[in-house]
Amino acid sequence: MVEPAGKPEIAADRPETDQPPVDLSPVLVVERFMECLRRGDLDEAMALLAEDVRYENVGLPTVHGRERVRRLFGRAYDDGGGFDVVIQTICADGASVLTERTDFLTFRKLRIQLWVCGRFDVRDGQIVLWRDYFDFVNFSKGLVRGLLGVHLPGLRATLPSRA
Repeated sequence: MVEPAGKPEIAADRPETDQPPVDLSPVLVVERFMECLRRGDLDEAMALLAEDVRYENVGLPTVHGRERVRRLFGRAYDDGGGFDVVIQTICADGASVLTERTDFLTFRKLRIQLWVCGRFDVRDGQIVLWRDYFDFVNFSKGLVRGLLGVHLPGLRATLPSRA
């Protein structure tokens, strides 16, 4: 079953709680999670992760647990990092959500653009598995372009416009 992608509900649209609403579809949970990371709202993003979440970037070490994911992203954001995303495709089969997207990773003046496929398993309104797949050659090209763009701004990856 494929669920249509919709506009993610934002925090202002729901009452404040430590737990996300359990009636959100898995697709909406993932869209909201990505939007929170994009906005740099780490607290809200972490509320959408289960306490025992597994975060896997295939080919890299797995991060176990919400607090370890928080520390990983917190360090990046604290050191001038940022994240943006364009989701090209998102669909679900039950509680599993697949995304095809372009991620933009920012570290001060360095901006890296890369293609990513992700799988998110959602249970009770929270992400229990976040597994991303990307091509290291594509990442390496994005890194080289990003490094050149530090000194030649015309080469920087262009962030999507938000109307």
